[in-house]
Amino acid sequence: MSQRILITSALPYANGPLHFGHIAGAYLPGDCYARFQRLMGNDVLYLCGSDEHGVAITLSAEMAKRTPKEHVDLFHSINEAFFKQLEFSFDHYSRTTWPGHVPTTQEFFLDLQKKGFIEERTENHLYSESENRFLADRYVVGTCPKCGYEEARGDECQRCAASYEATDLKNPRSKLTGSPLVLRPSKHLYLRFDRFKEQLTDWIRQKNWKENVVNFAMRYIDDLKPRAITRDSTWGVPVPGYPDKVFYVWFDAPIGYVSAAKEWAQKNHQPDRWKDYWLDPKTKLVHFIGKDNIPFHAVFFPAMLMGQDLPYKLPDEVPANEFYLLEGRQFSKSEGWTIDLETFFTRYTADQIRYAIAANAPETSDSEFSWKDFQNRCNAELLGKLGNFVNRVLVFTAQQANSHIPARHELQEVDQQFLHQMKLLVDSAEQSYAHFKLRKASQTLMELAQLGNVYFDAKKPWQLAKNPAHRHELETVLSLCIECIKNLALVASPIIPASAQKIWKMLGCSGELAKGSWQKIAHETLPANQKLNPPEILFRKVEDAEIEEQIALLGKKMAKTQEKPMSTATYEPLKSTITYEQFQPLDLRVGQVLEAVKVPKSKKLLKLLIDLGFEKRTVVSGIALSYEPEQLIGRKVVLIANLAPATIMGIESQGMILAAGHENLLELPQIQNLPPGSVVA
Repeated sequence: MSQRILITSALPYANGPLHFGHIAGAYLPGDCYARFQRLMGNDVLYLCGSDEHGVAITLSAEMAKRTPKEHVDLFHSINEAFFKQLEFSFDHYSRTTWPGHVPTTQEFFLDLQKKGFIEERTENHLYSESENRFLADRYVVGTCPKCGYEEARGDECQRCAASYEATDLKNPRSKLTGSPLVLRPSKHLYLRFDRFKEQLTDWIRQKNWKENVVNFAMRYIDDLKPRAITRDSTWGVPVPGYPDKVFYVWFDAPIGYVSAAKEWAQKNHQPDRWKDYWLDPKTKLVHFIGKDNIPFHAVFFPAMLMGQDLPYKLPDEVPANEFYLLEGRQFSKSEGWTIDLETFFTRYTADQIRYAIAANAPETSDSEFSWKDFQNRCNAELLGKLGNFVNRVLVFTAQQANSHIPARHELQEVDQQFLHQMKLLVDSAEQSYAHFKLRKASQTLMELAQLGNVYFDAKKPWQLAKNPAHRHELETVLSLCIECIKNLALVASPIIPASAQKIWKMLGCSGELAKGSWQKIAHETLPANQKLNPPEILFRKVEDAEIEEQIALLGKKMAKTQEKPMSTATYEPLKSTITYEQFQPLDLRVGQVLEAVKVPKSKKLLKLLIDLGFEKRTVVSGIALSYEPEQLIGRKVVLIANLAPATIMGIESQGMILAAGHENLLELPQIQNLPPGSVVA
């Protein structure tokens, strides 16, 4: 029986182009899952779109001399084109500036307000009299209240790393015009999330989600507080009854999933069809996100849905993925640590990058894209295993069977075993896709290709062809190998859809494989004597020289950013010289972060639970300005393990983690292979 499934991928912020790091977390897994569920015959609606409001966009637009609308139009088009290049199968790609998003967001607010979940608060905020507007902290610079640095940002000082409210700055001024700012009272609205605590707790405890998702969400629920939902701005969704105020972007963005469904329904001339997905309790709702979006999709948005008059669906699955790195570091366009996508698509196919990401998907821990791994995936796996098997079988069949599928005759035990193993692998792939295990599905695809290669080599059809007495055995071997190719096309379709369709066509099959039935294709044998189309080369070899060129280019970009003049930089003076004997008492150990939460009433501090192998420690660390809690879960750090405990903000800290810092930059050392408890010397 067909199931209705509503799938969303996190709305990308229309303030810059996407990169591969984004694709690995929320988008490729979502697309593969949607493609698989369509093959399973389910009623799928896969939605995404651009998140187009917020202070960051207005600031970037002003600095680029554009209006906010011009700014989001540009990046909406760029990102939508990028998704199309990667063969993403969204049923609809929306944007939060389409007119229907406004009434949908306002209806959410009015329902929450009617039920008493909205609270007014009047507080002092920075105001520019010359610009005639309140300014968010991103627009503010001033003198640091701690060290006196005169170009401190609105929320933290780049020189001393102090965190504060923008109203604490001395001599605050506009970042854009330099005009002085004054304090003026401003009324804002808060959503009383604390009133949803019990309901959220009961709901999430019933979920069989990834352990890190449940634990992370529960920590947020334990500390739920009222949260501001308004900004003083003209760019955004207007707040009913509050002129010159718009909704905070975090509030209106997830409502974009609902308004996107409405827009899709309107474009399909069935304006009420969206209700079949959002208001039917039988619908399955799946949010694909990166781990930095867990609180919004597992806590805040569900609470907003709970506060509505309409019976909105709550998410059934939130398969949050970890971070995807580039050669061991986070993607950074400003530092040149990125890949030029325009150049990439002139050399490589969408299927190559889709497979490379899927095969190393960051499902349970951070993973990375490396050029050498990409080359190996393309050459050893796509070309060497999959492409080679398809080509050698179809070329041999063209020579020996006039490009027609041979009849199948009496099966030997090895043939029956081959069929049995094929079935097990196809069933395994089905389970992997169904349970969001994209990496496992990729491995199964290659196991199936390798199984075919081993069988082909073991049966030696080139020898069978020399003896007319073995004609039936030869035809059976080719028939079973073509059966394997059919299964390869099916299993490959969600990950590498273009290549899978080419294989499908080479097999003489008509129509789109992606619109077929998984069960029918998996269980029905292709008819004997079906005409095969001429075999095509599916994948080309990626040469060493081009990979070396890409690695060198990446290094050059880094070098250029590092060569920028540092004449204005300030450095901490060296401390007094010590002897080795003075250093030796320090006990430095590798620890692994099990939990990470922000310390209440502090912008700078995180409370960490660290596994030292032989015991667990609570550590308070001042790294919250550089790392979000979810970035640290599972990460290995270096801990001073024999430091006397100290009480910080009422929490006993049992050690100190090491970090490198310069001006406003702070970075933790990378520890990859050593287990917790290892000595650092």
